Amino acid sequence: MTATAHARPRSLSGIQATSDSLHLGNYIGALQQFVAQQETSDAWYFIANMHAITVPQDPAKLRERTLLTAAQFIAAGVDPERSVLFVQSQVDAHPKLGWIMECVASEGEARRMTQFKDKSAKNEQVSLGLLTYPALMAADILLYQADVVPVGEDQRQHLELTRNLAERFNKRFGHTFTVPEPGIVKETAKIYDLQDPTAKMSKSAQSPAGLVGILDEPKAIAKKFKSAVTDDGTEVAFDREAKPGVSNLLTIYSSLAGVDMATAVEHFEGKMYGHLKGELADLAVETLAPVRERTLELLADRAELTRILAAGAQRAAEVADPTVAAAYERVGFL
Repeated sequence: MTATAHARPRSLSGIQATSDSLHLGNYIGALQQFVAQQETSDAWYFIANMHAITVPQDPAKLRERTLLTAAQFIAAGVDPERSVLFVQSQVDAHPKLGWIMECVASEGEARRMTQFKDKSAKNEQVSLGLLTYPALMAADILLYQADVVPVGEDQRQHLELTRNLAERFNKRFGHTFTVPEPGIVKETAKIYDLQDPTAKMSKSAQSPAGLVGILDEPKAIAKKFKSAVTDDGTEVAFDREAKPGVSNLLTIYSSLAGVDMATAVEHFEGKMYGHLKGELADLAVETLAPVRERTLELLADRAELTRILAAGAQRAAEVADPTVAAAYERVGFL
């Protein structure tokens, strides 16, 4: 198989299975986009459980979190009938092409990755996988001849490396891979911590009160928004520098309500911070509660969820296996 044109642009995205619940930043910055992409793209989504073990994981928890993450994808609106949803480790072609990409990449390129620098500085023991992670990420993308990869700014550097490796391989061994374009999500990419609106919302938040989980109880979600940090003054206005807390809440409101920022600000004109927090709490509960309920329904039937993922892996392998076979032949493997 070689790079081919698709009837609709093929997009590919993945999320690591490293938490019990995805959070509001994942929902707005990723899942909402995933659902929308099904309307315009040949959409492919995977649970990146192989990337998860670049840092130590409890095996039982990793298995459970893989299922939890997949269930949340489906509950948020990713339709396994309209898109391809699979688990990375269930498609053997990923590590096969990953090794080739490691050999096409240079050590210097891997060490220049900002995420490797950041994570290795925080950990006493650094796995080799953490260094070579971008080569496997490149394989994840190139296996499926993806035309576009929607990524946040934090992954742009990895995608640029993927593009470079695809071009290098094509030049050295013959045209084999589609060189993917980045689909950078700008408007809603960054949702900040409710207790520290200068820090991106993350599962490693210092306070659980600042992190809104998709699987949080509705009462807990409402409480977190009502106790969110705001700023000096009383005017509800968007100003990332002067009003980071209010600006974060407005960003979340505009995303969940499906309105632009100007409309969101106008909606709260003349109202107090308490109005913003109360209305946003209700909107967040209204949005996330059905996702939580659907996730729990899916988890109650593990056999069906496992069947859905197995079917997705089979569909993924039908594209990935010929791609890796072509790469093997071109580098000279028997």
